[in-house]
Amino acid sequence: MTTSGAAADAAPSTATVTDSGSARANTGGVANSGIILGGVKTEYHQHHAPTVPVWPVVVGQPPALASAFQPRQGLRERILNARRSGDDVVLTHQARDHDGSARVLAGGGGVGKSQLAAWFVWEAIEGRTTDLVVWANAASPDQVITAYARAAAKAGVPGADGVDPAADATALLEWLNSTERTWLFVLDNITDPALLSFWWPPQRPTGWTLATTRLQDATLVSSGRKKTDVDVYSPGESLTYLTDRLTGVGCAHLLDDQAANLAAAVGHLPLALSHAAAYMIAQEEGCAAYLARYNSGDERLPDLMPASADPDAYGRPMAVTLLLALDAADAAAPAGLARPALALAAMVDPAGHPDALWSTPAVTGYLSTQRRGGIGEPVTADEAWKAMRLLHRYGLLIHTPTDTARAVRIHALTARATRETTTDSASVAHATADALLHLWPDADHATTDLINALRANTNTLADLAGDLLWHPHGHPLLSRAGISLLRAGLHTPAVIYWKHMTEQAVRLLGDEHPNTLTARANLAVSYGQAGRTTDAITIEEKVAADSARLLGDEHPDTLGAHANLADSYRQAGRTTEAITLLTKVVADFVRLLGDEHPDTLAARANLASSYRQAGRTTDAITIEEEVTAGRARLLGDGHPDTLAARTNLAVSYRQAGRTTEAIALLTKVVADFVRLLGEEHPSTLTARTNLAVSYRRAGRTAEAIDLLTKVVADFVRLLGEEHPSTLTARANLATSYRQAGRTAEAVALLTKVTADSTRLLGDDHPNTVAVAGALRAWRGEA
Repeated sequence: MTTSGAAADAAPSTATVTDSGSARANTGGVANSGIILGGVKTEYHQHHAPTVPVWPVVVGQPPALASAFQPRQGLRERILNARRSGDDVVLTHQARDHDGSARVLAGGGGVGKSQLAAWFVWEAIEGRTTDLVVWANAASPDQVITAYARAAAKAGVPGADGVDPAADATALLEWLNSTERTWLFVLDNITDPALLSFWWPPQRPTGWTLATTRLQDATLVSSGRKKTDVDVYSPGESLTYLTDRLTGVGCAHLLDDQAANLAAAVGHLPLALSHAAAYMIAQEEGCAAYLARYNSGDERLPDLMPASADPDAYGRPMAVTLLLALDAADAAAPAGLARPALALAAMVDPAGHPDALWSTPAVTGYLSTQRRGGIGEPVTADEAWKAMRLLHRYGLLIHTPTDTARAVRIHALTARATRETTTDSASVAHATADALLHLWPDADHATTDLINALRANTNTLADLAGDLLWHPHGHPLLSRAGISLLRAGLHTPAVIYWKHMTEQAVRLLGDEHPNTLTARANLAVSYGQAGRTTDAITIEEKVAADSARLLGDEHPDTLGAHANLADSYRQAGRTTEAITLLTKVVADFVRLLGDEHPDTLAARANLASSYRQAGRTTDAITIEEEVTAGRARLLGDGHPDTLAARTNLAVSYRQAGRTTEAIALLTKVVADFVRLLGEEHPSTLTARTNLAVSYRRAGRTAEAIDLLTKVVADFVRLLGEEHPSTLTARANLATSYRQAGRTAEAVALLTKVTADSTRLLGDDHPNTVAVAGALRAWRGEA
């Protein structure tokens, strides 16, 4: 938000977009990959243009129904009866019957809860009986919010624009309360009901919710939800499953008189039966032979998996069938890779990871060192892929090549049993982290299925690995995931993430470790993006001082810390301090990194913004023309950073009285931002604000008012009532009202802006001074 240089504009003229400041990557761990230089630290994340829904809308990746899926008619009828009565439906223990309840499907691992839920989903999808179907992995609120945000975008929910997934998810829940569209939501694998309480869909005649959980939490049956037990197969269902599974692939000859005894031996557990059937098919072994093998394996299991690792009392038969399958897979070509391959798969999100992971150097390198049998030949990408497909063949994971972002899934219980038998957790954790990092695209400002999957897999890995990924200095993947939140403009998740990262870094690395400083710097960036400038400055002053003391005045981290601090000073109205600090930073960057390094250009862009804020418009234009040319040459005309530089240049042109040039440049910039980032991206809105101010300067007041009215509404919805960009847009709208002779409206609006600015920015902030002075003058006119 900058003050105008012309006396006619006493109110702030606009909030300009300054350079985003590319993050400086550092291979030494978490450090440096997150220090972002930039005026308002503007990031370029995707926003959805207004969507025309194509019904039915399907969001998420429900698992395919397993081979020989058993319909479990009794369970289905209980659920359908509840639905016919107008109840929501979810899956757990201790059934309760009362009207108007939700139903929760619950049970231990491997009993088929998710498969049962998937049956309802596929019925709705294939029968086209439901307008909106959402499958959300409910292991964490972030994954639920992401699924809801995608659903809001695809369904064209009013107010859902892609800026903030939490806001879009909230808009979706509000829409569900009033829409006549039919819908089905599945919340799969709830692990913490309390964290999902806010995100539970409403109970409505037009829609219902089906959830699965392994918990016996009392909160699951609160708020009118009903639990429905999902147990193991009945003996009859077990025999039917084995019959269907074996005959379906032409292996009916493997059925013999021991089929019933085999089913009983594995406890009629669906997952264990699927492991057994896959083994028999792959090995051409009948039920009697497999039962004998199973009994032998059960005798040696205590040496491999302690009983304490089996809290569900289901894991023992499942673990034996798992170990038998691994023994066979390890002996098959490519030999010796099945166990380490499954150990990798067990460390990521059970809901799926990209199959491209299996071609990464990290995976082939890990498999080469872990290959069983002493085989010394390096593992190729083709062999790694075949090892993954071998696990699919033995039923230990599921590979669906058409689902690129979530192509490889593993049952959570299979994964847990695998981790219990993994002896080198640190190596597998680091190899998996290396592989995920290898898949991460450089341009991750857009929210895509791949980015969502990578974030989810990183979160799962970080939870499972615990402190392992922090040794010795913090794996770069941890930082990469956090930086992606900043680049996507996900301010609230970014603040939460970097708070946690800072706490972890302090605990494990110490208060003054370089990676701890970087985590703090990124927390400050998160605060700055959210408009919490005071909080950002408090952290950045400490980071800058610590960096200088520990790393030296000319270390790139120290320069980055000072650049961030200077820009926060500018945002806080401390323009002189910002200019003094940035002048030194720019000179140091030029000397140490070169004239066209991204950090040099970013620091120059921020120095130019500070010059303009101080009224040194000519100096600002000189720098901005150089920055714009440099960006275009290095990144291309259509890169968001180039567009940001052009926006700043246009603002300076207008401030210098070159209004026609400003309008021409901003008109093109707005069109480019809309094409690249969408109608409601904050950078698009800021460019439109600047265009509207230029219209007003050119006497095109009606056009300015029309444009600013929409921009104000968008900023309020996207960033909130008290964000600096919202205050600026309102101040500019008030100025346009006054120019149109609508003085009473102008005074009323500027009165609110002045009060908000005083409360949020302080009496001495240049914006507060400007709007307060304008308000006094306008009241005199009125």
